[in-house]
Amino acid sequence: MKSKSLYQWLEYLESIHPKEIEMGLNRVRTVAQRMDLIKPASKVMLVAGTNGKGSTVTYCSTILSQCGLLVGSYMSPHLHVYNERVRINNKMASDLDLVESFEAIEIARQDITLTYFEFGTLSSLYIFKKYKVDCAVIEVGLGGRLDATNIVDPDVSVVTSVGLDHQDWLGDDLDQIAYEKAGVFRSGKMAVCGEECVSSRLIEHAESIGANLLIKNTDYSVISDGSKWSWKGKSLDNKDVAFDSIDLPNLPLENAGTALQAILAIYPQLTLSQINQGLALAKLPGRMQRFEQPFSGLLDVGHNPQAAKLVATQWKKSPVKGRRFALLAMLSDKDAVNVVSELKDTVDVWHLAGLDGFRGQTVDELNTKVSSIVSIAGLHKGVAEALEYLKNELQDGDEILILGSFITVANAQIWLEGCQHG
Repeated sequence: MKSKSLYQWLEYLESIHPKEIEMGLNRVRTVAQRMDLIKPASKVMLVAGTNGKGSTVTYCSTILSQCGLLVGSYMSPHLHVYNERVRINNKMASDLDLVESFEAIEIARQDITLTYFEFGTLSSLYIFKKYKVDCAVIEVGLGGRLDATNIVDPDVSVVTSVGLDHQDWLGDDLDQIAYEKAGVFRSGKMAVCGEECVSSRLIEHAESIGANLLIKNTDYSVISDGSKWSWKGKSLDNKDVAFDSIDLPNLPLENAGTALQAILAIYPQLTLSQINQGLALAKLPGRMQRFEQPFSGLLDVGHNPQAAKLVATQWKKSPVKGRRFALLAMLSDKDAVNVVSELKDTVDVWHLAGLDGFRGQTVDELNTKVSSIVSIAGLHKGVAEALEYLKNELQDGDEILILGSFITVANAQIWLEGCQHG
């Protein structure tokens, strides 16, 4: 029988489980054990957090690859093609490798049901094991304790940040969310927290299982003078380690500091040269991504208040001669009110757009939520329609921030690409 294409497999995976998300590890762990995927590489890093996961995974992957290691990374969701989720030394997985992995999982699961994300997680582990990567850097999808990725046996675990997101699954209690994310920590292993003000639940859990918890600005720190930065932290045997005059990265600096602390658990021989080479390669489309044509602006996939606050802080560091515009399009289950509240003092002109599809939200629904907080200059059916209109509105010196969802950024990238080749 002819093998399914990758597109056919992805359609199939979306259809075989009645729920998009089903928390719990028993089903996915059973299949992983059958396939011997619990330890997919000699070293494993597991990265959880409300924001900063993608840049932390990217930093770890690019720096470790400059140490001569073969590094597999797994992140989600993707912007344009599924292959973006699984990479080896930053090269996307091929259709053939993904299809092979899905076929193997389908045989191994027998009568066990798996969600789309669980299938994808097992697929990444299968590909990492197939290519015998030295280190697997894995991004947690949702929460931590009950996320499918938590079946692995990590050598170091990271919680980048703790904020409100996915409240339908994790609740509105930050202490409970911190506890869920701390579920990725392991007894006797390094655990890194990228937040300075840490929930007591996270600390208590780390202590209760005997994890070696290292906390930002307590055990490791970042200092920048605007042109270079320095880092101080701890080795695996708790000795002081420091690097000075590090090049500024393309992605958020704070996550680079967290990544360095985690990397030392995997590769204690790290050098300044390897750090700088890795930072130069660390790029993540859709995260504070700048573009200049047909007008100047930034793309950001941020979709919660914590991400919006970071974007506002970063954006204000770069002077703008004209007005600051924002184009916001968000999924219906996201906290649009507080996202706009975090940005309202930074943005001069607001435009809103709708998003189609599952969990999508019309522009009128979004407008109802946020129009009492800021004055809305324009409502648009979709992102492309909004950008077509704004092409004639933005003047020299103006700048626009396009944000709210991976879907928002993906649609904007397609439109921008069309402008460049149109």
